[in-house]
Amino acid sequence: MAAQFGRLRKGAVNTTVAAVVVAALAASQAPGVTTDDAGRKVTTGTQPSPDTPAENSATGNSPYYTDLPPLNSPNPSPTTGTPVTQGTSEAGIPATVLDAYKKAANALQESKPGCKLPWELLAAIGKVESGQARGGRVDANGNTLSKILGPQLNGNGFASISDTDGGAYDGDSSYDRAVGPMQFIPSTWEWAGRDGNGDGKKDPNNVYDAALAAGHYLCRFGWDLSTKGDLDSAILSYNNSQDYLNLVLRWLEYYRKGTHEIPDGTGTLPSDRSDDTAGASPTPTTPGSPTTPSSPSTPKPGGGDGGSTSPKPTPPPSTTPPATPTPTPTDTVHHLEDAGTAKLSAMAGDAFTEKITARAETKAGKAVPKVRIRFAIIGATDAAFSTGEKYATVLTNSVGEAVAPALKAGENTGEFVVRTTVVGRTVSGLDYTATVTERAADTLARTGEEALTCTPGGEFADQVEVKATYKGAVADKVAATATLIKSADDATENDKGPYFKDADGKPVRTLTGLKTDANGLLELPKLYADDATGTFLLRINTAGGATLTVELKVAAADTSPSPTPSEPASGTESASPSPSA
Repeated sequence: MAAQFGRLRKGAVNTTVAAVVVAALAASQAPGVTTDDAGRKVTTGTQPSPDTPAENSATGNSPYYTDLPPLNSPNPSPTTGTPVTQGTSEAGIPATVLDAYKKAANALQESKPGCKLPWELLAAIGKVESGQARGGRVDANGNTLSKILGPQLNGNGFASISDTDGGAYDGDSSYDRAVGPMQFIPSTWEWAGRDGNGDGKKDPNNVYDAALAAGHYLCRFGWDLSTKGDLDSAILSYNNSQDYLNLVLRWLEYYRKGTHEIPDGTGTLPSDRSDDTAGASPTPTTPGSPTTPSSPSTPKPGGGDGGSTSPKPTPPPSTTPPATPTPTPTDTVHHLEDAGTAKLSAMAGDAFTEKITARAETKAGKAVPKVRIRFAIIGATDAAFSTGEKYATVLTNSVGEAVAPALKAGENTGEFVVRTTVVGRTVSGLDYTATVTERAADTLARTGEEALTCTPGGEFADQVEVKATYKGAVADKVAATATLIKSADDATENDKGPYFKDADGKPVRTLTGLKTDANGLLELPKLYADDATGTFLLRINTAGGATLTVELKVAAADTSPSPTPSEPASGTESASPSPSA
């Protein structure tokens, strides 16, 4: 059941409440002052400041929806794969909106890892600001089906912020209004806006753009949102109200306990707003068209905090039948088909040469373009897409096909699944099995040409080093074994001749767990010889079948004296040249 969590309207705070607020602020430590990305002074701290200009917040301190989360915690459920609708409806987040929050949080984890932005915070703010884009009424690109506009910030019950964008974002050339799923005012969007869906535009009415902008906004001061103080400061900078802070924190905690994905357009619509107006769906507008400002309601006695017992007037029932919504392309998808994906196999650490391609089709088998397809990696694997993430969303092209980013194998070998689903539509997905094989080499060669010789009981002067390649390229991190074998035809371990030493200095003639380095090189430990003489063989094998056999010779040192230059060889005579006549 929705509940009212009232907030004191701007300009409607009574003297008693104002005195309490001022006294509380005076008793607390004064908040710090810093500058935002636009170079404006911004008050930071864990308490709202009455001196902070509304235009320095993301929303201009616009009204927000005050519905409280249910008392019962949601049932956790996975958000990858085929969407499910278990648990309370309030815990469900429309698929495209949820995708935008997670994509934004992943982007911030990469660009500002110290911020530790949880996607659930974006979801909490999105819930409070717009009811998750009015229940997920967005298209496959993330654009809202109609503009979501806050009231005119004309100073009549709200902050007074004169027009800053010529009506470009909010359609109002007199005063600014908060715009879009995350309710940015135009002056803030001008510097905080981001392109979250890669279409080359920064649109506050696009949930991908708005979610990414909100993430950067919350992380702009180097805050660590895993700490209570920084989290509170970030939320208050978005909308400078203690009630707003408390409400966002409640939704954050609620979503952290579990949520699930629901189809776009099926989310719960908010019912109560902090300016005491009903949460009616906004009137669709087009950029540049005139808009009619909503009249601010009369403040409730006592500051509008819900203390009045006077009933709200009941609007007369509408006699106009509701219009039947036009089906979106997503609504027409009946199933997914594989679009000729070949066998998915790659060696550990390598990129898969084949990409997954899926096609969205209607029940009649007609291709559906402009539908967002999610590819999610399932299973115990360290494989990822080329983006470094475990999931990717791709818009289908004119023939209804979506091509996933290239897969990159990790070090874990074995099989994993890539599950393909339609964002915002509950239809059966496709599972693709991918296989990761161990690193391999097909060629081994010594890096040196010197003969490997030793005297009985001695040690070999040179160590054996080999280089591994696979199809002509360096084969790094390839597993290998080295064994002193009996003969070329008998690969069992020899019981005499050269040997290695273990950690205790004892002879060993087989080494396992070897791996080539980043350059494909493998240098074996020093070799020693026992009293046996002759030619011995060292065999090196790698994963993939590469084999190299190296000869080792053990022979006694030659002790026969060498002739000296002053003594002629036996049986010869020295002859002195005759003087010339």
